[in-house]
Amino acid sequence: MSIATATPPTNATPRRHWIAIAGAALVIVLLAIGPLTWSDLYIQNVLILIMLLAIMASTWNVMGGFTGYISLGHSAFLGVGAYTTAVLVVQLGMPWWAGIAASAVTSALLAGCFALATRRARGHAYIIVTFAALELLKVLAMNLTAITNGNHGLVMPFLRVDPEYQLWPYYFGTLALLVLTVALVIVIRRSKFGAGLLSIREDEDKAASVGIPTSRYKLIALVLSGVPVGLAGGIYAYYIGFVEPRGMFLIAVSMQIVLAVLLGGRGTIVGPLLGAAIVEPLSQLTNSLVGGADGGAWKLVIFGAILLAVILLLPRGIIPTIGGLLGRLRQRTDDALTGRRFDDEETLPIGEALRRLATSDHGRTHDRSPDILVVAGLSKRYGGVTALDGCSFAVPRGSITALIGPNGSGKTTAFNVIDGSQRADDGTVRLNGERIDGLSRWEHAYRGVGRTFQSTRLFPALTVRENLVAPLREFRWSRLASPAMSGVERERAEAAIALVGLTRYLDVRAGDLSYGQQKLVELAQVLVLDPDLVLLDEPASGINPALIDRMTEIILALRDAGKTVLIVEHNMPFVLGCADVVHVLAAGRLIASGSPDDIRSNPVVLDAYLGDSEPVTGGAK
Repeated sequence: MSIATATPPTNATPRRHWIAIAGAALVIVLLAIGPLTWSDLYIQNVLILIMLLAIMASTWNVMGGFTGYISLGHSAFLGVGAYTTAVLVVQLGMPWWAGIAASAVTSALLAGCFALATRRARGHAYIIVTFAALELLKVLAMNLTAITNGNHGLVMPFLRVDPEYQLWPYYFGTLALLVLTVALVIVIRRSKFGAGLLSIREDEDKAASVGIPTSRYKLIALVLSGVPVGLAGGIYAYYIGFVEPRGMFLIAVSMQIVLAVLLGGRGTIVGPLLGAAIVEPLSQLTNSLVGGADGGAWKLVIFGAILLAVILLLPRGIIPTIGGLLGRLRQRTDDALTGRRFDDEETLPIGEALRRLATSDHGRTHDRSPDILVVAGLSKRYGGVTALDGCSFAVPRGSITALIGPNGSGKTTAFNVIDGSQRADDGTVRLNGERIDGLSRWEHAYRGVGRTFQSTRLFPALTVRENLVAPLREFRWSRLASPAMSGVERERAEAAIALVGLTRYLDVRAGDLSYGQQKLVELAQVLVLDPDLVLLDEPASGINPALIDRMTEIILALRDAGKTVLIVEHNMPFVLGCADVVHVLAAGRLIASGSPDDIRSNPVVLDAYLGDSEPVTGGAK
């Protein structure tokens, strides 16, 4: 099959996108002309608060929806922005525009410091740390009295505006910031950077293995999500006229942000806006019903209960739920995914596919040594367990080399050290003559290491096409804002998927494929990196014989095209049938090396596997 007949690009702007653009323009126009046609100050106040919440919810969605990091401290950026403006204007006498501009700088600095402090925190730990950071900032604001005036707060000067138009500066300022914020979120979602964030959300370790610098991406995402909220905090300081610690660093505001996103639809563009339009009026209603000294505590309880109800009853949010219903209504009869069979006629000739996947823009340097990979004296211990014990071996350039051994012999640990997911306690790893064992995981991908996993690790919520354009062969700041799927990347993705014979599945969610199909897609994803060394961790496990034959054909073609393949596998007929060199591990040490014929009859290997003189013909147990 020719690549030209593959599924058409999915990023062509469909009619519904133009409808969405027209709808957004209409909403902006209505909001802009609203104060010009009616002068109800209460409605203007509510709209200002809705837009403020929408700004915070949309930016929270960059980290919580796109990247998958849930924060309970996002309102800290609002407080820091407000205090920055208040301190500069009230304490130092600076003009209002300088105070608001400086709020963006302090929010960016706070986001950067926070990203560095939480670079190893994930899941529940990240949530707890964000909440603790919010409380810490409140305590600092209360105690740094020389700067913040402590609990007495800072009174903002009044802007000289006609009383009839007293809310206009805050209204139109917040509206303009909201439009810019939503535009920023849309650009992020459609960019190469946004595609990387989605990959991190699905599987952060896997994202790093295909060249996505996860810590840099999270740092940038947090800064971009904090700056608009800091600017909003500067406007908010003037809007309320009084800045004090308890009001600026309020956990209830963070809960409203999270509730708005979850209610509208996490990871969507419109969802946080819709959620803010629902949550803020609900907050105003709550304020009127539960006032007094205990009003804040009751409000926290009410919003906590609503948040729990949303998680239980509407876990995907309003927008994704409606989208799912409409998608099922549009769905037409088609072959079930599990019923589709591997079709060899869909494949692109392997040599042609590899030619299209080859690239020279990664700037790698190659030496001329006969061994592409040299592992020397690797040791890795987990407490009292030694997984690798002075392990050493070499992988000849342009070969298919197998790494075999009984379960627990250290094969996967060796792979983890080679691809950078773990650091060895001792020893070195050299690729193309360059030492790589001290580099980060994504830098291993840049140096030419590509890896598949024993249990397939794709990005399940993304389509096959999105999985194939996610890998990065190098990091460039200039590429972050480029489209998530350029023409060249689309062609490479189509070549890679045609190579493994699954072209018809390009626009299917990766999580909907069968296990064997996922194995082939993961191999195609690795080949998009154009690696010099391909690490295959049990590529034949769990797949049917037809797919094993195709896998064997691809591996042999990779060697013939000049690639080097290192395989860990328990299927002995498969691995010994295609390997040129075999290394055998036992108890973390290399016990034998040689050709497949030598290994079949090696008594040391036979004893390690079976403990008797039977030949090695089946898989290890």
